[in-house]
This record gives sequence, C-alpha cells and structure tokens, in this order.
Amino acid sequence: MGIIPIWGFQLVAAIFLAILFKLNKPLVIVAANISIPPMIPVIIFLSYKMGAFWMGANAMHIDFSKSISLDSIKKNLLQYIYGSISLAILAGIVFGLLTFIFLKTD
Repeated sequence: MGIIPIWGFQLVAAIFLAILFKLNKPLVIVAANISIPPMIPVIIFLSYKMGAFWMGANAMHIDFSKSISLDSIKKNLLQYIYGSISLAILAGIVFGLLTFIFLKTD
C-alpha cells in the first residue's frame, strides 16, 4: 500500500486492510512506510516506466530537459497511475513470497 497512488491515505488504507484481513497491524504500518522521501523519486520513476507497458503505443517517455508543467503532468498521469498500481501489486507479490520463503526456511 506504500506504493499505490493515494498519497496521504496510504497508511489509512493499509491499516484498514490489516484490520480486514486480520494482519499484524504494527508490521503493516512499518511495511507501508516505503514511500519515505529518498524513495519517492525511485517509486515515481519505476511506476512511470511500468505504466508504459500498459499504455502500449500511447506511452510517453520521460524527457528530463523540459520544465515540468501542469499540461505535461496531465498527459502523463494515466501512465503513472497504471504503473503505480501495477508496481504495488508486483511488489506485494514479490516481497510477500520472499517473506514466506524466508520464514519457512529453517
């Protein structure tokens, strides 16, 4: 939930899901805090790149030489949203499986 694009409500959603699925709430709070300031540029970049997969021929490419404007954000928002949801699901599956394997090994 720390990657999904509901900035400011990620922790609320994570706690709600922890209650719903009867998960360890302190562990969920620690894991949901992945979007700390040093990680935000990495998360946004990876979300944007993963969104290009879903956009196909309509995918936009990042151009770091231009200034960011409201119009450029509008053009790229859908790609970012698709990518961030995909990245959140993929990260949840990967880290969930890694945690399961780590806890099952003796």
